[in-house]
Amino acid sequence: MAANGHPPSFFENVNINFDKAAAYTNHPQGLLDQVKICNSVYQFQFPIQVEDGYEVISAWRVEHSHHKLPTKGGIRYSEDVNEDEVKALAALMTYKCAIVDVPFGGAKGGIKIDPKKYSVHQLQKITRRYTAELVKKNFIGPGIDVPAPDYGTGEREMAWIVDTYMAFNSGSIDGQACVTGKPITQGGIRGRREATGRGVFFGIREACANAEDMKALGLKPGLEGKRVVVQGLGNVGYHAAKFLQEGGCLIVGLAEYEGAIYNLKGLDVEAVVKHRKETRSILNFPGATNMASTAEALELDCDILVPAALESVITKENAPRIKAKIIGEGANGPTTAEAGEILNRKGTMVIPDMYLNAGGVTVSYFEWLKNLQHVRMGRMAKRFTETSFDQLIATLEQKTGKMFLEDERKKLTHGPDEIDLVNSGLEDTMIVAYNEIRERKMTVGCDDLRTAAFVSSIDKIAHSYIELGIFP
Repeated sequence: MAANGHPPSFFENVNINFDKAAAYTNHPQGLLDQVKICNSVYQFQFPIQVEDGYEVISAWRVEHSHHKLPTKGGIRYSEDVNEDEVKALAALMTYKCAIVDVPFGGAKGGIKIDPKKYSVHQLQKITRRYTAELVKKNFIGPGIDVPAPDYGTGEREMAWIVDTYMAFNSGSIDGQACVTGKPITQGGIRGRREATGRGVFFGIREACANAEDMKALGLKPGLEGKRVVVQGLGNVGYHAAKFLQEGGCLIVGLAEYEGAIYNLKGLDVEAVVKHRKETRSILNFPGATNMASTAEALELDCDILVPAALESVITKENAPRIKAKIIGEGANGPTTAEAGEILNRKGTMVIPDMYLNAGGVTVSYFEWLKNLQHVRMGRMAKRFTETSFDQLIATLEQKTGKMFLEDERKKLTHGPDEIDLVNSGLEDTMIVAYNEIRERKMTVGCDDLRTAAFVSSIDKIAHSYIELGIFP
């Protein structure tokens, strides 16, 4: 409980986890305080014209840490947005970037609206006005603060942002790098849309590959046949479910805000998504059993649970009833600190959000680099690589007398496209980061991956401040 007798807020939960991990470090308290605080909080209002007059919109942009610049973080459109939530998400972005060695400080933005209640024209006005406010206060720029999509926003909103930014900075040759998650035609990068869900898949796959850890959970190594429940069929949840299914998992449960469905024999993710588009609900999917609420799906008997919706869905009330042996946090902050302690005591493996959903910021980093370099990834090396491999294959054929089939030759000589490089870079990032966290868990002697991830990120950020000369 928080000091006021209420359950801890989202930001308080983040800091409870931070303090637990900080105890495993030897950094002075002043340095730890600097790592933990939010450096800049900008809260503002602006009016927009609606059908019956004017409406005042509340908005935020929080830059949590300036140990590296630019800061980086998404913009969320939701009626539930508040300052505490934006500060918590900005803090998680700082730790997330450190874990996967992406050279950004953490930031986050939010506008307190339900985007479904506004026309496209009104949303464009809101987005452009929000961007103008950020420009005026120097809270956006390729080397200052780089937003990205989040809940309620996407490529369309990012295109509006970059266009507005360029109107204020017409001479900026690097202006496209002021935001990531853009359409390909506006400087975006292939693979960004599915990056977070793909990263969730890579992270869970890497955790399940460790035979020792799986034996402790009573599971076999690998993904094949593991029963999975996914809460949330938005961008992250859909792609995570899709890639896990393609990787050999059995998707036995899916949940959305209108309810949940399950089938112990497995659900076809694409078929469920098609059904939802046609009926506006996942309920009544052929062959599946309806559940009264999305919360019930969290308690289904399964091997892997992927909460990929909003924060604080696993609490001290329902944590004792969670049956999953592995929880892969696709959303930000889906597990409260109190629930985390209960799950640790149960022996549940929780793969923390600040690592597992880092695929989005990782590929955003690649997009940012692409915008600064002004060249598509793979453009300069693709043909040279194909020619080199083709010459190698020809030499092998000449020396061995064995001729490769045309399909074999194409696969062996394929030079990497942008999407190949993006997915390869993301896969390597998630594999390296997971094994670093697991090794840190063993070396410091903590009992869970979340604490180990915090320890790793705290050390990296603290060393950055030391190297800047701010702390001796």
